[in-house]
Amino acid sequence: MDKRTFLKSSAALGLSSFVSFDSLGNWLTQYEHHSAESIAREDDFWLGLRSGYRLKPDYINLENGYYCFVPTETLEKYIEHIREVNYQGSYYMRTVQTENKKKVIARLAEVAGCLPEEMALTRNTTESLDTVINGITWRPGDEAVMAEQDYGSIVNMFKLMEKRYGIVTRILSVPNHPASDDEIVSLYRDAITPKTRLLLVSHMVNITGQILPIKKICDMAHARQVEVLVDGAHTFGHLQFKIPDLGCDYYGASLHKWLSVPLGSGILYVRQGKAPGLWSLMADWQMKDDITHLAHTGTHPVATDLTVLDAIEFYQKIGPERKEARLRYLQNYWTSRVQKIKGVVLNTPTDPARVCGIANVGIASMKPGDMAKTLLEKYKIWTVAIDGQGVHGCRITPNVYTTTQELDTFVRALTEMAG
Repeated sequence: MDKRTFLKSSAALGLSSFVSFDSLGNWLTQYEHHSAESIAREDDFWLGLRSGYRLKPDYINLENGYYCFVPTETLEKYIEHIREVNYQGSYYMRTVQTENKKKVIARLAEVAGCLPEEMALTRNTTESLDTVINGITWRPGDEAVMAEQDYGSIVNMFKLMEKRYGIVTRILSVPNHPASDDEIVSLYRDAITPKTRLLLVSHMVNITGQILPIKKICDMAHARQVEVLVDGAHTFGHLQFKIPDLGCDYYGASLHKWLSVPLGSGILYVRQGKAPGLWSLMADWQMKDDITHLAHTGTHPVATDLTVLDAIEFYQKIGPERKEARLRYLQNYWTSRVQKIKGVVLNTPTDPARVCGIANVGIASMKPGDMAKTLLEKYKIWTVAIDGQGVHGCRITPNVYTTTQELDTFVRALTEMAG
């Protein structure tokens, strides 16, 4: 994307330029020669970033997986966009709205390593994945494969297709502690039959944080002429990867999670040449066969689209490698301290290659709901309880602003609760 071109078109409408991030840039300059691994352990570095967030003092937030709220500088930029779009009104909407959206998509495609023609903006992962599931021309008896650990509403979308078109859903279970990639790939391979049309696979299992071997699963499925839809809700802006390298046919993610875009922003990737084969969820004006026909939603909050660029700027300033290393370090910091405590059950692999920032932990003597309630009411720690799909515990999702001191508090809480 030509950033100057975007700024020029924005300035013509009175839209303000990108946030400079000068203060952040000055802070990062002090650490520019440090490796990502050394920075991951450098609390002073991350305390500098923490000052750029407005944090509620009532509790320690270890539930960033639902929504990673935006840092203050990005938030202020978002508010500026809202004011300016409101100031321009229909003039903005009818002149450069579409062109600016294309430039946002081009920047996202650059981050994702795909073609702009393969990328569309949506409102969240659910909309992205459901667009594909609903867009396939299903026939009675067609089969779809998924795991019980996949996101509930997406599994239910397939069940809706069962009721509507007579397809068959085949549901497997992913072990919390697999012995190897082959064990996981075999589960999906064994579920495929000659009638299988589509595999739904989570890049990172939302309730445990386990990273699945997507490329190996895709290669196996394609050898059997089966397409693969990847739920990337928790990996975009969290892990370093390029979508085409995964080998999938379709990929959806929420930008309001680990990229820290304001609520209501997502992406849909459709491998080049496949968009014409999907039905639109809602018809657009031009009825094109390219990916744009899959992302029509009518009039929507365009200020959020503009803020995607600011969020990417912030992400790149921190450094994707630094961010991933820090999130993995924080996860290992607390899990390594609790996994041998009697009564504590870790529901996430310990292999660093199978996990990053998210993990799930339970206490054998407590129901997950009671565990989450005790953590909040007694220890002022905010989490989310997971009780089902083969997982019983609380999902723990720190962010870059989380301190090791906060995790020390969490470890002490688990130790006391386990008795």
